[in-house]
Amino acid sequence: MGRSRSTRSTKDTGRTRRGPAAVEPVVEAVDGGLAQLVPDPDRSRAWTLLIDGAPQSHVDLDDPAYLSFEYQRRLGHVIDLVAPPGKPVHAVHLGGGALTLARYVAATRPRSTQQVVERDASLVQLVRRELPLDPNARIRVRSVDARAGLGKVPDGWADLIIADVFSGARTPAHLTSTEFLDEVRRALQPSGVYAANLADGPPLAHLRGQIATAAARFAELALIADAAVLRGKRFGNAILVASDAPLPLAELTRRAASDPHPARLEHGKPLLDFTGGAVPVTDAAAVASPAPPPSVFR
Repeated sequence: MGRSRSTRSTKDTGRTRRGPAAVEPVVEAVDGGLAQLVPDPDRSRAWTLLIDGAPQSHVDLDDPAYLSFEYQRRLGHVIDLVAPPGKPVHAVHLGGGALTLARYVAATRPRSTQQVVERDASLVQLVRRELPLDPNARIRVRSVDARAGLGKVPDGWADLIIADVFSGARTPAHLTSTEFLDEVRRALQPSGVYAANLADGPPLAHLRGQIATAAARFAELALIADAAVLRGKRFGNAILVASDAPLPLAELTRRAASDPHPARLEHGKPLLDFTGGAVPVTDAAAVASPAPPPSVFR
């Protein structure tokens, strides 16, 4: 798969410049569609990854602890609170994108050991070439299906599992079921945390079903999202956080509310009431998450 004419003509892996000598976007066909790495005009070595025009990730090679996308900042809060500050963790990332969150863990929790499961092998090659990882980061990338890759994680190995898997802007059906969450719980240590990036819009049937599904498998749940998304006013992202141990609800609430784009945190009875009687999703009934309306990416 070759690059288009708008890609860089040098092998300058991340050493970018702005101004008159600014580099052009990198455009390359990958397994999941047309990938674009677009330079950030405000940050000298930062890039946004898009797949078929849909923004996927943002990476600042000079500051991997900087999270630009609001949903990634919310996942960053979960990462910050999963263990005492700076303590190394075992983390599994289902869905890799530009490896933004794996880089964040490596920067904020040095000596962490991480596994990234990203099915799109050609995307992994593109990201590794153009946005190289810190060679000291303990990050292993597997180019297999997310559920199959999760099945290779040893029992009780992970302190944190993050699911951020989209195919054609939709979460695949087999990653939405109780059986999938059984695999998540198997791979988590007893006090481990699962966090998932969910996307939905009115009437929020998918989101309600995912909360009901997680409630059938985990003792503690929280949901972080923009208030307009929770009210079914627009399509957007919601971060589901689940564990069998108590969650740091007060600090998650404070951080979500103080973000540049403030979010609400729901938990307990109000969150269960939000499901509106939705039943847990099984493999037999699972469907992919809804496709976002075209206006989302305009």
